[in-house]
Amino acid sequence: MLSERNKMTAGQPYNQFDTELIARRTKIRHELIEINQLDNNDQRNRRVQQLFADSGAHFFVEGGLQFDYGFNIHIGDHFYANYNLTLLDTCPITIGHHCYIGPDVGFYTPVHPLDAKQRDADVEMGAPITVGDSVWMGGHVTILPGVTLGSRVVVGAGSVVTKSFGDDVVIAGNPARIIHQLDENGDVIHP
Repeated sequence: MLSERNKMTAGQPYNQFDTELIARRTKIRHELIEINQLDNNDQRNRRVQQLFADSGAHFFVEGGLQFDYGFNIHIGDHFYANYNLTLLDTCPITIGHHCYIGPDVGFYTPVHPLDAKQRDADVEMGAPITVGDSVWMGGHVTILPGVTLGSRVVVGAGSVVTKSFGDDVVIAGNPARIIHQLDENGDVIHP
């Protein structure tokens, strides 16, 4: 039989009030209070990396970081995130190499049922988020559950990404849509 943690990570309905999950969220909340107060960048980032499943050697996150568990967060090498990054990691959040994230960006894997009776019964589940290599996101971007972004994607500031996109595109808007295709050099392809 699967634990609530395993069900949660797999995107299956799970009990958010499971003692193991509550204990982990409490531990992370206490750790983040301390971490976000550190003014030494190396100390702050090393402590964050210890709470993630894995991350590359070149890793930098500004203050204001928030996440639930950490064990579902996988970050590639050469990662930078500006202030107030939120990673709700009910399911895995996987971010590739050479990714740069603007301020106030949120990755949200939790899914809440449309049926009010299920919500009232505290049914919780989620869907993973996957981001390829060399992705740049402007400030105030929101990435919703189940989204996969390809490599070399640029996400315009303020975008709400509700569906998946392939490689070499610039997306923007609410909901985000393709506004440019890019060639292998990163130049805009004109029709």
